[in-house]
Amino acid sequence: MTGNHRDKSISRRRAIAVTGGTVAAGGLAVAGYQSAFADTTTDAEATASATSTSSECMTLMTSVTEGPYYLDGALVRKDITEGKAGVPLTLRLTVVDATDGCTPVSGAAVEIWHCDAWGYYSGYTTANPGGSAPAESEEGDSANDNTYLRGYQVANANGVVKFETIFPGWYTPRTCHIHVKVHTGGEKEDGTYEGGKVNYTGQLFFADDIAEEIFTLEPYSKHTGSYTVLADDMVYDGGGASSGLLTLKAVHKKDPSKGYKGFLTLGVDPDAESTGAGSGGGGTPPSDAPTGTPPSDAPSDSAGPSASASSS
Repeated sequence: MTGNHRDKSISRRRAIAVTGGTVAAGGLAVAGYQSAFADTTTDAEATASATSTSSECMTLMTSVTEGPYYLDGALVRKDITEGKAGVPLTLRLTVVDATDGCTPVSGAAVEIWHCDAWGYYSGYTTANPGGSAPAESEEGDSANDNTYLRGYQVANANGVVKFETIFPGWYTPRTCHIHVKVHTGGEKEDGTYEGGKVNYTGQLFFADDIAEEIFTLEPYSKHTGSYTVLADDMVYDGGGASSGLLTLKAVHKKDPSKGYKGFLTLGVDPDAESTGAGSGGGGTPPSDAPTGTPPSDAPSDSAGPSASASSS
């Protein structure tokens, strides 16, 4: 990657934020990675294969900070792009009960949110992402400024959810990441998820080499500056999958602009409750940031267009 994005001379204090254990060799997550992206493999087959491969289970993932850009009332939908430009990313997350042999947590609501290709979050479009980036308004898309790149999905009988989104950009002083919460005990109401409790608050991370290659493409390349690698991030603790590091598979090995598929198993305790106040930071949002439920004209699953692929 070009020097515009990478500057290891700027060292950031790294907080030890996640303490989850490792996945046993040949265990659930590894088997899941191998089966998740076979075009002919169903959710049920992937889960069965992963479970039968090992009698051991990944340890409980420890919650970290929800960060400064959380908003209540995200919509239940698979496609969260709302037309935001970027490299397509399909996320497949599996929620399992780490206290009960990694049995699937059917009905768990998985919520994700992340920044766009230039580092802007919906609801916080005036927050400077650091470095040099065009204003969010210059993207020229039709996305709702309060709802883009946020959403819920409810896990099926195998604990699996899938999201269609774009590869996130970055903002100072963080590495590339996606925020995630796992909820249980609530229900879908008025297009969002209400009630219950949050069992896990975490973040999903991307290998440096893949992220840096993506950031050389349009529209990401219009945001220049000092990109924080994983080793210098204030939240990621180097624990691999148990700390939120995604396994990624390119849609086309020779053309990263075609997109990626990401997979991770989230080991949670369905009886626990997370406040979202875990270790780590993430910057300060503007004082006039919105709160509460999304506006009545917010796009739904049926209205949200698919992500548009970048060109190199």
